[in-house]
Amino acid sequence: MEATATLKYLKASPQKVRLIVDLVRGKKVEEALHILRFTRKSAAKDLEKLVRSAVANAEQKENAPDVDELVVSKIYVNEGPREKRVQPAPMGRAYRIQKRKSHVTVHVSDEVKAVNARSGETKKTAPRARARK
Repeated sequence: MEATATLKYLKASPQKVRLIVDLVRGKKVEEALHILRFTRKSAAKDLEKLVRSAVANAEQKENAPDVDELVVSKIYVNEGPREKRVQPAPMGRAYRIQKRKSHVTVHVSDEVKAVNARSGETKKTAPRARARK
């Protein structure tokens, strides 16, 4: 059983939000909330709220799973629209400022699968290099 929550138009660049998202991917919901609570990034508060929303969505389903068993199975960040602004610059010029936005989606599930794995995809590991003497 899987539940989803989406946050659109988060006023933070996707690159900065992905740093936080990578910390909680694949963790149990309780552990993910603790990590987000004590992460000192501005977007962490919004992500914590989003994970809580996904848990609430899971509780509202008919066959609601135990909240303690939920895992952040997928979480990803996409780029949203950019606000384009103009800042005055020296000698009559103008600099362009782009204020980036993000769309974040969280999937919580009670099944432990390969986290964010695509169907039919397997990981190939490179052979280890031998230590030279």
